[in-house]
This record gives sequence, C-alpha cells and structure tokens, in this order.
Amino acid sequence: MKLKKLTYDLTVCKVDSVADIDLNGAFFFIGRTDGEISLVCPTADTPPRTAAREDGWKGFCVEGPLDFSLIGILSSLSGALAEKGIGLFAVSTYDTDYILVKAENFAAAAEALTEAGYTVL
Repeated sequence: MKLKKLTYDLTVCKVDSVADIDLNGAFFFIGRTDGEISLVCPTADTPPRTAAREDGWKGFCVEGPLDFSLIGILSSLSGALAEKGIGLFAVSTYDTDYILVKAENFAAAAEALTEAGYTVL
C-alpha cells in the first residue's frame, strides 16, 4: 500500500461555529457532534477565532480509493506507529484515510511505515 506525504503543515482545532470556517479551502476536514465542531486544515488556513488549537501536525494520505470491504487499514498503520511510540490523529473520507502525526515525529513515522512494508512517496 502506498502513502503520500502531505506537503503542508496542519492544525487541529475546535471552532464555535461552522461560519468561522472558510469552506473554499482546498483541504479541510470538519467533524461536528452535539458537543463540538472540530476542524483539520492547513495551518495557513486556520480560522482566526478558535476555541482550542493545536498546530504542528504533518500528514500522510493512503492512496485510494479504498474499498469499504478492506479491513484493518487504520489498525495496521496505527500499530506500526505505536510500536515506535508515535501517536497519531486519523481522519477518513469516502475514498481514503489520512494519518496525522506531530511534525517532530514525521521523519520517524515515515521510517516506521516503510519498515512496516508501506511505500511512502
């Protein structure tokens, strides 16, 4: 399986309103529950007003599209990183999965995933 490195820095944050998010951005994930609105976006596109914010993330995209019948993709990726003591933040779309790690762990994560048999582009 191939993983593509994302070239931009990412931020994970909480916003008070979807109106605070620029929906014209080229890359973002929004998660809304009854308790919060979470946003993952390039750091440069982070809204000026956030309820909480954590910068310093980098990402990998699993080359897709992935069939829904595939089992254990995130488990395998997270296991390879956990063995090296690297935490992650995962988000998924209809077609694929994204794994985010802290920027200081990005090179080690790429190495761990390569050792686990993934091709990191």
